[in-house]
Amino acid sequence: MVRPETVVRWHRQGFRRYWGSISTPGPGRPPISEETRALILRRAIENGWGARKIQAELSKLDIRVGTATVSRYIPKTLPDPSRQQRWITFLRNHREVITGMDFFVVPTVRFRLLYVWFAIDHGRRRILHFNVTEHPTARWVIQQLRETFPDEPTHRFMIYDNDAIFSSAFTHAMESFGIDPKRTEFRSPWQNGTAERVVGSVRRELLDHVVVLGEGHLRRLLREYVDYYNSERVHTSIADAPVGRRVEPRPSKHTKVIGIQRVGGLHHRYCWRQAA
Repeated sequence: MVRPETVVRWHRQGFRRYWGSISTPGPGRPPISEETRALILRRAIENGWGARKIQAELSKLDIRVGTATVSRYIPKTLPDPSRQQRWITFLRNHREVITGMDFFVVPTVRFRLLYVWFAIDHGRRRILHFNVTEHPTARWVIQQLRETFPDEPTHRFMIYDNDAIFSSAFTHAMESFGIDPKRTEFRSPWQNGTAERVVGSVRRELLDHVVVLGEGHLRRLLREYVDYYNSERVHTSIADAPVGRRVEPRPSKHTKVIGIQRVGGLHHRYCWRQAA
């Protein structure tokens, strides 16, 4: 017999080897080192230089890189601190009417890829809806929006990234629901940080500890986790659970704290219970 974390580790190693075995390297020049990439990025940000200028400066350090290669690693648009502050201010002032959405990918025990879509409320950090599919399409995502907002939506803005699945038809459908779409900038995951943090939480608190058997298994696991996430898990940003969790004063000195298992024992809900 082996420990559960050993099984999970074996599955991840097998997943990497599987995709490595079916992937073939494409043509082209070998990639440059991480150190050279960092040097290109640093010179572009600190000085606002173009590819030719950066190439010339790197040659003074005896680093030989072509102009086309340098251009590939220069950010298309450099971050503007004032613009970043305006976006943060917008999120803070409108969070009660903002919702965000995102996808994340989960491999199964047979190395199939499942796609999880979800929408989350910014004000209370409540997951409004989620679903799982093996073949995501724009039409499928539009249907998820209908299920998320079956009546008149209480949110005015929807934040999402530049995934190709979010097509113009998807944008028009969202506007027809009365929601103003807000697409983030390229390479700016912080602009949809609330959704990105949910992905991290789901992976750390659930998916890193299980091997998903299939679509139905993943949907059941996520349903249990979302119930726990919304109703019992305390979020530090709001000092409460998203749907609200009442304070439980100690009823008497004869009571003790017990833990009730949640999400298959990965998490616990603690409450007072009369001592035997």
